[in-house]
Amino acid sequence: MSAPVLSIIILAVMFLLATVLPLNMGALAFVGAFLLGSVVLGMSTSDILANFPGGLFLTIVGVTYLFAIAQNNGTIDLLVRGAVRLVGNKVALIPWVMFAITALITAVGALSPAAVAIIAPIALSFAAKHRINPLMMGMMVIHGAQAGGFSPIAVYGVTVNGIIAKTDLEASPMAIFLASFIFNLAIAVVLFIVLGGSKLLFTKTGRLVEQAAESRMAVSVGARAAGVTLQGSGSDIPSSGVARKGTSGSTSSAPDSAQTSGARATVPQLVTIAGLIALAVISLGFKVDVGFVSITIALVLALVSPAAQKGAINKISWSTVLLICGMLTFVGVLEEAGTIKFVSDSVAHLGMPLLAALLICYIGAVVSAFASSTAILAALIPLAVPFLSTGEIGAVGVIAALAVAATIVDVSPFSTNGALVLANAPEDVDKDRFYKQILAYSGIVVIAGPAIAWLVMVLPGWM
Repeated sequence: MSAPVLSIIILAVMFLLATVLPLNMGALAFVGAFLLGSVVLGMSTSDILANFPGGLFLTIVGVTYLFAIAQNNGTIDLLVRGAVRLVGNKVALIPWVMFAITALITAVGALSPAAVAIIAPIALSFAAKHRINPLMMGMMVIHGAQAGGFSPIAVYGVTVNGIIAKTDLEASPMAIFLASFIFNLAIAVVLFIVLGGSKLLFTKTGRLVEQAAESRMAVSVGARAAGVTLQGSGSDIPSSGVARKGTSGSTSSAPDSAQTSGARATVPQLVTIAGLIALAVISLGFKVDVGFVSITIALVLALVSPAAQKGAINKISWSTVLLICGMLTFVGVLEEAGTIKFVSDSVAHLGMPLLAALLICYIGAVVSAFASSTAILAALIPLAVPFLSTGEIGAVGVIAALAVAATIVDVSPFSTNGALVLANAPEDVDKDRFYKQILAYSGIVVIAGPAIAWLVMVLPGWM
């Protein structure tokens, strides 16, 4: 059996084990890289570790450490409360506020499941109070998280752009970000119209929205989300990790509630907001490494508010760090085995580049509906690079379509985000019916999403 074929079998077994069993795929990938590299290819351990993505490791650690401090000191709660106050008495704007704030949280570096874990309980409580369709509200939160997920400083964006930067392909981080943002925004508009959003335009409420926000904030959002522990069994965060009202996560603290219940921002919160703005300006405007910038700002915040950084190290997404670093190390060994060229040549022999691009999008969507989107992106994009290098089809369009196809399916109840929404369904909602609604919607997304992304981003050839 040739090395490329054997490596593909190993990759398939890894995905199967990570989906069926509670195993981190990154750990499996490190083992696979070691066995494939040393046993089959005769590589030394130093050659295998040369593929370890050190820069990406620093970036993920830095941005998630920064976000953990922002969560601990109540800055995220402050942003949510401020956004809700902007609604005033317009109930129809509540779903859009949840979409926007979740997009903002992921855009500045939070993982998509972490953002959903924070916002979904709040959003669905508003849905129950104001008779908003819970399916619409839950999906608005998820699509909001995905809309911001490919910003140049977000985990998805850093992962994809980091892979492309090592190739000769045309790179356009902003095009990929905008493609994902606009695509998810368009889906949100359709959901709003189809699921009764237009009726909300004639519904008003006075102080109820603000009072509901204040009462929810009294139980710290940060404390509720602190119980989320990343796993690697095909999803980044299990739904069981979300603490219900009346409970607290392992790192919750009394200051959180006090900070979030106040009307005015504290000095640490103002410094945190300034730090998030500085992160965007310095890393994007001056092209400074986002990993070093984020960890520097996080250290400044830790000095300004030592209490807020307690437990922040534990809330770094270590499982995702292991997942991404393991997968990219394994991909490096795949290149040594000739797997990348083997797969790309097979796709090229189809003689139909557009059909090959559509096939790649569907593979990413179907697998990601049950497995980790991050792992899928880390595995499929390198496999597509040699095929895209031929120039027969626009590389930016294909990568953008693949990025969208592999992440919009996170609405699936078998993925983390969908499971989080299902777990936080309002008490008066039939859970079985709600599950079937989410399942039906995710089925539509899996079937139609990749095709629409391909039609919009690949077929016209404008990207």
